[in-house]
Amino acid sequence: MVWYQGVSFFWGGLFLANSVPHWVSGVMGRPFQSPFARPRGVGLSSSTVNVLWGAFNAAAGYLLLFQVGAFEPRNLAHVAIAGLPAVAGSLWLARRFGRFHGGNEPRP
Repeated sequence: MVWYQGVSFFWGGLFLANSVPHWVSGVMGRPFQSPFARPRGVGLSSSTVNVLWGAFNAAAGYLLLFQVGAFEPRNLAHVAIAGLPAVAGSLWLARRFGRFHGGNEPRP
C-alpha cells in the first residue's frame, strides 16, 4: 500500500462514521448539529440539512475508500486504518454532543 492510500482510508473511515448520525437524525425528522448551524457545533440544523450532510459524508467516505484507495474489506490492515480513526472520532463526538442530547457524560 502506498502512503496516500493509508491517508485516504483514514479520512474515508472518519467521513463514513460521521455520515451515520446526520443521516439517521435527518431521516427520523430530528434536528441535529452540523457545520451549518449557528453557533457552529452547538446550534441545530434541520433534518433536511442533516440528510444532505450525511449523504455528502457517505459519498466522500466511499470515494476516499474505493476510488482513491483500493480498499480491501478482508485486509485487516485496511480495516484497521479506516476503522480505528472512525471509532476514535465517534468516541470524541459522543463526548462532545452527549452533553447536548442527554448522554451520560458529565455536563460542564
